[in-house]
Amino acid sequence: MRGGGAAYIKPPFLMIFDPDLMPPTSPPILAAIAIALAGLLSGCGQGQKQAAPPPPKVTVAKPAQRTIVDQDEYVGRFVPVNVVEVRARVSGYLDQIHFTDGQIVNQGDLLFTIDKRSFQNTLDQARANLETAKSNVVFTQSDLSRGQQLLRDRTISEQIFEQRAQAFRNAQAAVAASEAMVRQAALDLEFTELRAPITGRIGDRRVTQGNLVTGGAGGNTSMLATIVSIDPIRFEFTFDEASLLRYQRLATGNTEMTGLGNTTVRLKLLDEPDFSHSARMDFVDNVIDRATGTIRGRAQLDNAQGLFTPGMFARVQVPASTPYEALMLPDAAIGTEQARKFVYVVDQDNISRLRYVTLGQLVGDLRVIKDGLSAGDRIVVNGLMRVRQGQKVTPEEQAASPQASVPAAKTTGKPD
Repeated sequence: MRGGGAAYIKPPFLMIFDPDLMPPTSPPILAAIAIALAGLLSGCGQGQKQAAPPPPKVTVAKPAQRTIVDQDEYVGRFVPVNVVEVRARVSGYLDQIHFTDGQIVNQGDLLFTIDKRSFQNTLDQARANLETAKSNVVFTQSDLSRGQQLLRDRTISEQIFEQRAQAFRNAQAAVAASEAMVRQAALDLEFTELRAPITGRIGDRRVTQGNLVTGGAGGNTSMLATIVSIDPIRFEFTFDEASLLRYQRLATGNTEMTGLGNTTVRLKLLDEPDFSHSARMDFVDNVIDRATGTIRGRAQLDNAQGLFTPGMFARVQVPASTPYEALMLPDAAIGTEQARKFVYVVDQDNISRLRYVTLGQLVGDLRVIKDGLSAGDRIVVNGLMRVRQGQKVTPEEQAASPQASVPAAKTTGKPD
């Protein structure tokens, strides 16, 4: 208490630092306290400081060099070389069916038989009429011969002789007409047996046995079945106008590329991993479709095993360049930065450098690098996620890829 006023008590935390209440301290004690505090602070700093991590280990390899051909990829359908609708050519009741739905038929195999009894009767009648006409020719010819002698003897007039000559000519014409009727009746009788005009797979029967079928040359004839050829088979696809121009310029002055009209292409079915089927282009349409801006191309290939079915989808690769040397990397070594692709190149000081690249097609498990790399670059092919731009790394060399030539037939994929 100071003075004579009211009592005042300081809080404990203020009383500690009050110089009036602090006992006197000697300089040696203060120096010892300062040294202890400095040691304590130094120990706290050393506890927070950590050792720097070692450079990450990555696997590096040089780009593989291979001879490849760029490929354009399209989707198309298989179509048969020949399609025939088996229709009745004469009218009558369907008597017999000689095939199983969906079987392979050979050219000339009997498919349907129409009741031929009425046609046989017509043929017999025509043949009888022909014999009558021939008999009439013999009679009129003899009569004409006698008339010639009588005309020389002045026994008959020239008018009667001309009448006999006319009767002979009419008889000859009647023979010709009867012969034509015989041939037509025989042809109608032959048409009662419908045979396969081509070799291929026949569909299901459209008319069952016992029904009346309509034949003739009109449009109301009865369709009995459909046959499509199987071997060989064609593959049709469409491509755009820019691709057509590129193919045409590629073929100009190039002895190895003969143009779409004679180019070997590769096909792959929907359940196949590789383009393992070879076909040859045999047709390109002569008009670009104005509605779609595309043109139709067609290739033909063997189908002895019956693997390809008309209407089936498949993918086709068309050569889009001449063979060239390309640098290739595993697809897993390529990173993505929004729309750009990049790789990490390790320099001589083992520092990783970001390098933007232009990608080409995928060949097996390797990606073609169009631009951004050189053959001597060391590329990070494993450990891409552990690397940053300008970071020091510990590279492990990977065995170089063989410098083998990859034929165009084995390439797959399409440029990104």
